[in-house]
Amino acid sequence: MSRVTALNDAQKGDLAKLWERLAPAHNQTISGGSSSSNFQPTGRGGRGRGRGRGRGRGGSSSSGVAPRKVVTMSLEDEDYIFICRLYGFLRWVVDCMEEQNQQSSATGSVGGEKENDHTTTESDDDNDDSYINNNSSKGLKTWESLRCLFEWTKVSNGTKFIIVPQLLGGKKVVTFNHDLLMQDFRVYENAGSSSSSSNNTNQQQNQQGLAFASYLYNNPDRAIASFGCALGVTVLTLWRRHQSFTSSSNPLQQQQQTNNQQHPHLETFDTAIYKPRFHNLSSSSHVRMAHVRTETVGKLISLRGTVTKARPKRLRVLDSGFTCGKCGMNQITKFLEGKYCQPTRCDDMKCRSQKFILNRKVANFCDVQELKIQEVREELDEEMEEGNQQGGDTRDAGRAPRHMEVEVDTDLVDLCHAGDSIVVCGIVKAVNAAISSGRTGRKASETSTYKLYVVGHSIVNLTAEDGSRGKTAKHGAESENDDDGNQKKKRSRTSASSANMHYTDQQLQQIANLAHADHRMYSMPTRMAFPFDLLVRSLCPNIIGNDLVKAGIVLCLLGGTPAEVSGMEAQSGMTIRSNSHMLIVGDPGMGKSQMLLSANQVASRSVYVGGNTASSTGLTVSLTKEPGGEMGIEAGALVLADRGVCCLDELDKMPKSHQDGLLEAMEQQQVSIAKAGVVASLPSRCSIIAAANPKKGHYNMSKSVSENLNMAGPLLSRFDLVFILRDEADSDRDRMISGSIMGRLGNNGGDPQRSAMHDDNAGRRLNDMDQYGAGRIPLKCRLPWVTDFQKQPLPLQQVKDYIAYAREYCKPKMTDAAAMVLSDYFMRLRHPEGNESKKDNVPITTRQLEALIRLSQARAKVCLRPYVLKEDAEDVVELMIESVKQVHTDASGNIDKARGGAGGKSKQRRAFLEAMRTSGQAQFEYSDLQRIADRLQLPVGGFREFIDQLREQGELGRRFDDGNPVYTLLS
Repeated sequence: MSRVTALNDAQKGDLAKLWERLAPAHNQTISGGSSSSNFQPTGRGGRGRGRGRGRGRGGSSSSGVAPRKVVTMSLEDEDYIFICRLYGFLRWVVDCMEEQNQQSSATGSVGGEKENDHTTTESDDDNDDSYINNNSSKGLKTWESLRCLFEWTKVSNGTKFIIVPQLLGGKKVVTFNHDLLMQDFRVYENAGSSSSSSNNTNQQQNQQGLAFASYLYNNPDRAIASFGCALGVTVLTLWRRHQSFTSSSNPLQQQQQTNNQQHPHLETFDTAIYKPRFHNLSSSSHVRMAHVRTETVGKLISLRGTVTKARPKRLRVLDSGFTCGKCGMNQITKFLEGKYCQPTRCDDMKCRSQKFILNRKVANFCDVQELKIQEVREELDEEMEEGNQQGGDTRDAGRAPRHMEVEVDTDLVDLCHAGDSIVVCGIVKAVNAAISSGRTGRKASETSTYKLYVVGHSIVNLTAEDGSRGKTAKHGAESENDDDGNQKKKRSRTSASSANMHYTDQQLQQIANLAHADHRMYSMPTRMAFPFDLLVRSLCPNIIGNDLVKAGIVLCLLGGTPAEVSGMEAQSGMTIRSNSHMLIVGDPGMGKSQMLLSANQVASRSVYVGGNTASSTGLTVSLTKEPGGEMGIEAGALVLADRGVCCLDELDKMPKSHQDGLLEAMEQQQVSIAKAGVVASLPSRCSIIAAANPKKGHYNMSKSVSENLNMAGPLLSRFDLVFILRDEADSDRDRMISGSIMGRLGNNGGDPQRSAMHDDNAGRRLNDMDQYGAGRIPLKCRLPWVTDFQKQPLPLQQVKDYIAYAREYCKPKMTDAAAMVLSDYFMRLRHPEGNESKKDNVPITTRQLEALIRLSQARAKVCLRPYVLKEDAEDVVELMIESVKQVHTDASGNIDKARGGAGGKSKQRRAFLEAMRTSGQAQFEYSDLQRIADRLQLPVGGFREFIDQLREQGELGRRFDDGNPVYTLLS
């Protein structure tokens, strides 16, 4: 049987007052019939269906609706039983803490000092059996949530420390972890069972412990009010116990008790409202957005989604005063869900007037905000997998992601912003679709179509970090206690970070095995690099070759270590970005889109966007006009990918005017908007992996990357790595690609010739690696060998877990050896040997040096190391050398300074302009310019485009003389 603790008369009196303040309200007709159903229409009630006949009969409604009054729900027997059970449980938690404090007093740790020993985290979820058998841990997990309401004090007549409530009034929010609370509740129930029938009793008590979870799921309004009443009864009982200890030494209290006067502190407790909030609900309460249907109305569920729109907060009237127009009597009327409700009759039995005057001075308000969340990509992928397992069900293929509106109030307002990934626990409710859209009148009230939405109960922000959003950490702390900022802030951070990622023991073991992978063949530096090679092998295994491109994608998925700033930089939000950007340019059919899709699947948070269908507002933010006339901000792709990856395909198809929206997001890692009186900045701390095709369908080596893509230089310079994929004829590579495609289709799986060729390639690569001995093996040799050595790639989920774990928990720092390697390479590019004139140096800036640091930190993350080693820097330098070679080298093999987007003039342009200056002419026709180019033998493809670029850069001027263009030098 469940442990039900009986309440005395004083506690019953306290319960009556608490229930009056905490009980949920509902509509009630004049005849007394309850209308709490969410689907009951509001039309065609009362007498008279005509337009004029029934008007006024049923109160103030002009549509003939029966008059209703907002009243609080009565205390049912089930509610009272659960309140008694919860009160006994909370007293048991307090008694356990006092008992543990008394036992440890011999060691000198008492009172507040002992309280510090109780600190725990939600990650200490051991199995229930070990927790139940550990007497020193009884009630500890629940006490972590309750400690904000209590404090330790020493009894005046001894050395004993007891727990007393803090003198706090107003609304107090206490946050509970649902799973941990149920563990303590089962321990409490089991403590009252007899030892003779332990097995049967434990099973019964577990079912009784789950009974409260079922009560909370099916009747959330009543369950939350019952838990709040149990908290209030516990607080007042402990306060009276403390008064009994101190009354003997306080003459004033003795006099008050003799005169039956109320203690002044009771007036403070009479204004207290205890609001429990539950998060981390059981898996049975977690519902996908696709499964939110009519059967979930009125239930407490847990939803996960991404905030796409956060509307401005508004004020909602909770209750207001009305003055009778006849007798002048004042009465308070509650407004259910913000709906205006005027009293039907005066409460004075002698008056019974129906005319009232609104008294706005005594009205109570609360903050309300509406959120719009979108289902996460993981749920879409799970639905697709379930459809494939059920025989290729394609009902969800190609559909738009689902959305759900969430309504939050009080302390949950401004707890999240557009682009945040959140977990919402709330109550599903239904509202008339016509009324919710702003329509009024009888036709709107008679509409039989209803719309589902969620009333938020608790929110866990999975995106916000400590200090990453100004109001997030503050409001998360205030939701537990309005008067104790430091203690609440620490607890809020712990719950948010622990809810971000959960790893099982099996997942952690797989991560550890991959981090210490060893092929037992080569030296220490090679062994430490092997996890990186395995991840590159497992990324998009269907694409043969392009190993260096895959390596760059892996480093972009991990990102670098965020810089620690202080002082004015921290106050202004100026930080050095830790995310790397990468651009893949190549001919059609080189697998660019496949690699982007693979990166989108592997990343824990990513957004895939096609450039041909994206706009500037779709990538950044857009403004929408709300029904009330206010402007709302709706997040774009870059904001939704905050702390993740944005895969941008077909970048060349995006107009230049839309590409400009990427500049601020790529460098400052934020998106600013200043439109229609709205000035705001939203974070977009994401890595951008983009792919583009050349303009003419084939990459022209005589042109720069900017010319091939028609892309501005400032945008191109923001990419840390740029790779160019050319479709060149290579017999060995083409044979491997064709064999892989045929084998994947099942038509050539057992070809002995293909297997022999694979073995020959593996043996040849192994011989190539032997020449390096115990030294470092370059990536160009190591990565293809790992592809041959590791026949099967790692599972997709294992790669995803490993990258998410490394990105979240590994924060490597630079070492002197690694910094020296990066610095030497940077100086070699800026100041080549034997080039005193500095005309042939590669035009790179400190932006590229910062890119080297970020990539080196990401390279160390792959091996879960706390420091960046020399081997990490050498691998990154090799990647950068290949990128610089492809970008800054022209068709003749020379370095072209104008190809990287960092400024400077190429040799061809310098020679052409110098020839024009030394020709002795002041004006040039188009034929004269062609003769100069032919004399210099300049390999400039598209001469007219070459002249137009000189004009755009301010080198040449053009005017027309009798319709013929005439050119002049401007510099």
